[in-house]
Amino acid sequence: MAPTVRSAWIQGLHSLAQHPGALGFLADLGAVDRLLTLQGDPSLFVVTAAGQLLVHVLGLALHNCGPPCGPPLDPQWPLLASSLLAQLEEALQPASTPQLLQALGVLTNAFTSCPAPWAPALWGRLRPAMTCLLEGQPLQAPHALGDLLLAVARSPEVVVDLGPWEMLALVLGRLEPSQGGQLALGVLQLPECPQALRAQAFGVLLQPLTCVLSTSTDAPGLQELPPSAVGGSASLDLLLASRSACVGLLCCALARLALLPPLPWRPSPWPQAFLLGAVVAVLRSCNGHVPISAAGGRLCAALVGCERVQRAALDLLGALAQDAGPPELVLEVCGVLLEHVDSPDSSPTVLKKAFQASLTWLPHADKKPHPCGLQVPAQLFLPELLQVLRKRLCSPSWEVRDSGLEFLTQAASLWAGQADFRQMLQASEVPPLARQLLRDPESYVRASAVIAVGQLSSGGLWAHPGDQQGSPLEGLLDMLDTDPDAFPRRAILQVLTAWLRDTHGPLAAHPEPLLARAFQAAGRDPDWEVRARGLELAREFLVQTLGRIGVPCPYVPTPLLDTPPADTQALHPACRTRLFEFVFPALFDYDRPVARAACELLLLLRAQTTTCATPPQAGDTPDPATVEAALHCWRTGEAGRPLGELVPQAVLAVLQALDLDDLRGTLADGSDHAEKSPLSLLQDMLAAAGAQGHNQVDCY
Repeated sequence: MAPTVRSAWIQGLHSLAQHPGALGFLADLGAVDRLLTLQGDPSLFVVTAAGQLLVHVLGLALHNCGPPCGPPLDPQWPLLASSLLAQLEEALQPASTPQLLQALGVLTNAFTSCPAPWAPALWGRLRPAMTCLLEGQPLQAPHALGDLLLAVARSPEVVVDLGPWEMLALVLGRLEPSQGGQLALGVLQLPECPQALRAQAFGVLLQPLTCVLSTSTDAPGLQELPPSAVGGSASLDLLLASRSACVGLLCCALARLALLPPLPWRPSPWPQAFLLGAVVAVLRSCNGHVPISAAGGRLCAALVGCERVQRAALDLLGALAQDAGPPELVLEVCGVLLEHVDSPDSSPTVLKKAFQASLTWLPHADKKPHPCGLQVPAQLFLPELLQVLRKRLCSPSWEVRDSGLEFLTQAASLWAGQADFRQMLQASEVPPLARQLLRDPESYVRASAVIAVGQLSSGGLWAHPGDQQGSPLEGLLDMLDTDPDAFPRRAILQVLTAWLRDTHGPLAAHPEPLLARAFQAAGRDPDWEVRARGLELAREFLVQTLGRIGVPCPYVPTPLLDTPPADTQALHPACRTRLFEFVFPALFDYDRPVARAACELLLLLRAQTTTCATPPQAGDTPDPATVEAALHCWRTGEAGRPLGELVPQAVLAVLQALDLDDLRGTLADGSDHAEKSPLSLLQDMLAAAGAQGHNQVDCY
C-alpha cells in the first residue's frame, strides 16, 4: 500500500478504537501485529501514527481489565497488553538502533497515558531491559532513553522508586555537556527530583557560561556553582572550536536557563550574581567589547554581531529580573541594556527584546542603594532611555518604530501613576511623536501608534505644553472611517473598548455620540475582525447600561442571579447609539465568528429582558409582518433601516421573533462537520483502497 493508504488505514483503526468493544475486533484482525510492523515503515508520518495507535491500544487494554492483580511489580497482564509489550521489549536491543528508537518512543508515550495503577507494573517490567541498555558501550539512543526515564519519573506512582533517578544520573553522566542540555532541563523541571541529581543537571546547563566567565578577569559568583558546572580547558576548547559551535552551545544554554527562574523548585542556592555577570559578558562580546585574555578575544570574534545569541541572552536577562542582584551588577545590566537599545547595529528583534528587558529591570533601579551611598541611577537611566526612544520613533525602519511604540505603551501602562515618569515623558517630547505616527505609511506602525496613544490618553499622560491638538479621540474615529488597512481599525476598536471600561477615561463623559459613529463604521467594515471587535465594544456598553451580563463586571456589584430583568427604559441609551442596527444584521454575517458573537450578545440581552417591567403601549410594537420583513432584509444584506429608528419595544419584538437557540446550535457546528463524520471517513478509506485495487471489505 502507498503511504497515503497506510495512513488512511491507521486513521480508520484509530476512529474504530474509540468505540466500546473495539479491542477484541482489533486483536482478531491482527491489526496490532500490523501496527508493530509499521514501526519500521519508511514514512515518518506512518510510523508516528502507528505508534500513537499502539499507545492507545495498550492504554485501552489496561483500562478495560481494571486494577492489576498479583504482586505490584509482576502482576497478571492482559493477553493483548502482554503480547504488545513483549514485542516492544524485543526491540530494546542495543544492536537494532532504528527499532530501538521506535520502541522507546512508543513506551515513552505509553507511560504518559498509562492508567495510574499500572504504572509501577510497567516500570517493573521494563527496568531490566533499560538496565541492559545502560550497560552498553557506547550508550545507544541516549536522548530517547532519557525521554523515557523522564516520563517514568513524572509518574506519581513510580517516583517513590529510586530507579529512575539513578538511571537519569547515569545517562546524564555519560553524555557530553554539549549533548546533555535538554535532558538536564527535563530533570530540573521535575519537582520531586533529588537534590544531588538537580545539582548535577544544573551544572550541565551552567558549563557554557562558566567558560564565558573564565575568559574574563572578573568572574562573580563562581563559589555558588555546583562542581559539575566547572568544565575546565576541555569545555572551553569545545566552546571555542568554531563560531557555529560557540553560538549553538550558548543559545541552547541561555534558552534553557531562562525557563528556570519562575520554577518554585529551581536549584538552590541560586547563583544570581554569576548568571548576571555571565549574561552581561555575553552581551558585551556581541557588541564587540573584547576581554583582555586571548580566549576572550576568540570568544568576541565568535559572538560579535550575533543576533541569535543576543536574543537568547536578553531573554535570560529579562527572566533574571525577578531577583535583582548586587547593586554594582544592576548598574552593569542597565548599562548593557542601554547599549543595545542605542546601538545602530541592533536588529529590530534585538531592539525589541532589549526594550522588554529594560521594562523588567527599571523597577529594580530605584531600590538598590550603591555601596558608596549613591542611588542606582534610575533617574538618569530612564531619561536616557526615553531620549533613545525618541530617536527610534524616527527610524527609517518600520520594525524599529513599531518596537519603540510597543515599549512606550507598556511603560505608560506600568508607570502612568508616577509623577517622575510623567515629567520625564513630557520632557522627552515622545507623546507628540507617537501621535504623528498615526499617519505612518506602514499599517502595523499605525496600529501600534493607536494602542500607544490610547494608553497615553487613559493614563492622563497626553497633556503637553506644546501640543495644541487636544484629545486624539476625534482623530481615531476619523481613522476608523478612512484608514485603508484593517490593523489600525482593529486597534481603534480595542482602544475604544478599553476607554469605555475606564470610568475616568476619554469616553467617560459623553460616550453616546462617539459610540454611534464607532458602531456605524464597524457595521460597514469589510474586515470581519473589525466587526467582531465592534461587537465587543457593543457588549461592553450593554454591560454598563443594563448591569452584569454573564461575566463579572466591575461596575455592577450584584451577581447575575440577583439582577432583576432590565426595564425597557434601560435600552434607550443603546438605541440612541444605533447599537442594534449594528448587532441585528451582524447576526446573519457570512463570517461565523461575527455571527456567533452577535448571537451570544442577543441571547444574554434576551435573558435580561424576558420579563419587561414596562408594559408595551399601543403602537409601540411593530407588527409581526414588519418584523419578518426586517429579518429578511438583514439576512440578505440589504441596506437601509427596515424598522426605522429602533426603539426598545421594536428591539424586544425582534428578540422574540428570533430563534436564537437554534441559530446558536447551527453556528456552533464547524463548516466541515459533515466531512469529519465517521461515514465520510469510511468513504475516504474505501476510495483510497479502491484506487489501489485492494479488498474494500478490509476497510470496514
